[in-house]
Amino acid sequence: MSLRSRIVACERCPRLRAHCRQVAEVKRRAYRDETYWGRPVPSFGRLDAGLWVIGLAPGAHGANRTGRIFTGDSSGDWLYRALYEHGFANQPEATGRHDGLRLEDARVTGAARCAPPDNKPTRAELEACRPYLVEELAGARRIRVAIALGKIGFDTFVKAWGEAGRPRFDPRPKFGHGTEARCGRVALLASYHPSRQNTQTGRLTRAMFHNVFVRARTMLDG
Repeated sequence: MSLRSRIVACERCPRLRAHCRQVAEVKRRAYRDETYWGRPVPSFGRLDAGLWVIGLAPGAHGANRTGRIFTGDSSGDWLYRALYEHGFANQPEATGRHDGLRLEDARVTGAARCAPPDNKPTRAELEACRPYLVEELAGARRIRVAIALGKIGFDTFVKAWGEAGRPRFDPRPKFGHGTEARCGRVALLASYHPSRQNTQTGRLTRAMFHNVFVRARTMLDG
């Protein structure tokens, strides 16, 4: 069974699986006529991409509905607009799995593959999910830049990178918006997560967010 198939069929975390199924059954009124995905959400983009973006987890009415990471909610609107404007996607909108969106030398994934209640996966749930990212990173031979959206995505990437048999970051980097860390030829960039609690409060502005992608593009082009 392929890695993607194993992720979609995963039942490692009963609390998360129950939550995703309940959300998919009850739905949000605006999407009541849609069939929710309701399963773990695989990564999006080629494994051999130069840029990797690591977020937190699928949104309950975003990726848990559409079946594609960061698709169908406001966080995805921010992310895919940035990817498009900096040459990593063929269009700025992400509405569903069949909307024609393609990534260019980029891959998007999450620290958790199931939508967690209150957007808060437990430590045990993150630990149970991380081996999927480890397996992906072990095969990511062309990765040169990773952008971590939020501290959980940042910490998960650092752990998974070492567990994938890659040289470990030394010293261990600390999360902060706009920070950079290097491990050999791979750079890890950090951004606040484009969640509404950050974007609507002004903690994360569009300029701040896009500057991280400008830096990624410069590194890849250089």
